[in-house]
Amino acid sequence: MQSWRTWHRPLVLFAASMAVMAVVAAVGILVDDRVLAGAPIWAKPFKFALSFVVYALGLAWLLTLLTRGRRLGRWAGTVVALACAGEMVIITGQVIRGKRSHFNHATPFDSMLYDAMAVTVVVLWTGTLVIALLLLRSRIADRASGWAVRSGVLIALAGAAMGFLMSQPSAGQRAAGGLDTADVVGAHAVGVPDGGPSMPLMGWSTTGGDLRVPHFIGMHALQVLPLFLIALVLLAPRFARLRDPRVRLRLVRTASGAYAAVVALVTWQALRGQPLVHPDGTTLAAAGLIAAVTAAGALLALRPAALTSPAGAPETESVS
Repeated sequence: MQSWRTWHRPLVLFAASMAVMAVVAAVGILVDDRVLAGAPIWAKPFKFALSFVVYALGLAWLLTLLTRGRRLGRWAGTVVALACAGEMVIITGQVIRGKRSHFNHATPFDSMLYDAMAVTVVVLWTGTLVIALLLLRSRIADRASGWAVRSGVLIALAGAAMGFLMSQPSAGQRAAGGLDTADVVGAHAVGVPDGGPSMPLMGWSTTGGDLRVPHFIGMHALQVLPLFLIALVLLAPRFARLRDPRVRLRLVRTASGAYAAVVALVTWQALRGQPLVHPDGTTLAAAGLIAAVTAAGALLALRPAALTSPAGAPETESVS
């Protein structure tokens, strides 16, 4: 594992600032009784700050794995940090003003801020794409590590892209017409208005679909899949089969496929206007199929034959 001192400094500093911002927003939730769109007004910066801490640290670590295009990767990381910081400035500024940050076209100034925030999202996504492409070209000694890193960042890109779906007018907004003069264009929820009954902390709708679910789950593949591999390596001294690098590679491939399938499932569920906590029979059947295929893949990965390594094909133990 690379020393944390080699991690991308701008992203690490941004993550530290977001940790402070999360504390500030948490205090805001406690002392500021204002409510916006059905949630405490400081809930959005609190959630964004926590998410950005994890996302920025994940990218900062991934940049240490580059073997090609390191300079371009570091520039891309800096651009991502600046774009995220710009988005948080707008979100926090709108909270102070008591206004919505997302989808807000109530005044020319609000509309300008939302358009600026949309630009930061595009820049963030593009910067992450550049890093993903560089990782695809880099040589990562341990094959399981390479698979976890590359699949994690690609799924994260797909999750981040869900933000573009939210910016489109909802079905209700399209039906009402007059989008050129509407105060709000775009929505998190599908099939119900934003601001209705929601899950604690996350704020995801409990009465309709919510595109924030695949957005959140997808983006954090960047951390979950590498952490899964690290867990396998830590467990290897206790479980003999996990000492075989080929077993770990197969397990990581299985986990990556399962994670991508879950992101696809919750996206499909949200687009059908169905809340995460109230799946119908079709969604449960699909979830059961994913679970069954994942279990079968894990059992195949752990099969005893995987314990015998062919001569001349050594693997490393590194997860970086």
